[in-house]
Amino acid sequence: MKYLLDTHVFLWYFEDSERLSEIVVDIIEDASAQKYVSIASLWEFSIKYSMDKIEFDGGLTNLCEMLSQNRFTILPIMQPHLENIIIDLPFYHRDPFDRLIIATAKAESMIVLTVDENIQKYDVLWIW
Repeated sequence: MKYLLDTHVFLWYFEDSERLSEIVVDIIEDASAQKYVSIASLWEFSIKYSMDKIEFDGGLTNLCEMLSQNRFTILPIMQPHLENIIIDLPFYHRDPFDRLIIATAKAESMIVLTVDENIQKYDVLWIW
């Protein structure tokens, strides 16, 4: 299975947060699971980190190293992802980063790992 992690999911995982569900932790730690992070999440992280809204030791450089060490693949934003946003996505969610995550999951047939109830309103597979 291919899983796309919402931004809070990989940040909480690296913080060893108890907010993560056991199911999500099991998926992340499953060596056979294909785990992906959208470049949109790194963009979101960078903006919030630069505004001191997120604390993360080592900033983006360390985050990217941790993603690599944990076998996460970083996905670029592709034209089909953008087309899904323009054509298919209703405005249940107005956050542009989350909309890109939703569109990417739809275009790439991925399951989104998220606690975000707005993402769960879309026609996309999700797990929490």
